[in-house]
Amino acid sequence: MKRILIVHHSQSGNTRRMAQAVAQGAALVEGVETLARTAAQATLEDLLSCHGLALGSPEYFGYMAGALKDFFDRTYEAARGRREIFKLPYVAFISAGNDGTGALGHIERIALGYQFRKVQEPVLAVGPLGDEALERCRLLGQTLAAGCEAGLW
Repeated sequence: MKRILIVHHSQSGNTRRMAQAVAQGAALVEGVETLARTAAQATLEDLLSCHGLALGSPEYFGYMAGALKDFFDRTYEAARGRREIFKLPYVAFISAGNDGTGALGHIERIALGYQFRKVQEPVLAVGPLGDEALERCRLLGQTLAAGCEAGLW
């Protein structure tokens, strides 16, 4: 059974709704289970036991949420160089009032340090969260899960 870990932070509820849509999409793939955690709840063990990773954050002042950065800070040293995360496939989703590129850029830079592998373009939901962005999140989760299950990445 493949496991998709969804790590996110949400204050307004938008990023949480996006994370739920990612989980719904991943759940459509047989042979895959999802584990959704807030960034504050997610642990090193969660990271080491997953086969695919979805990272979600609101954009705050052109940066990711501090809680997501804290998740990275708490897990990096112990995870660095571990076979379990080398080339771990990941995707990202951002809820933004601006353009989301600042938060995304920082997430992608940290993912390079972990040696994760981006397997799909991110979902950037700018402004009010609508059905179209949530559908793209469902597709994002389904694509990540299907690729993991099929052994594509």
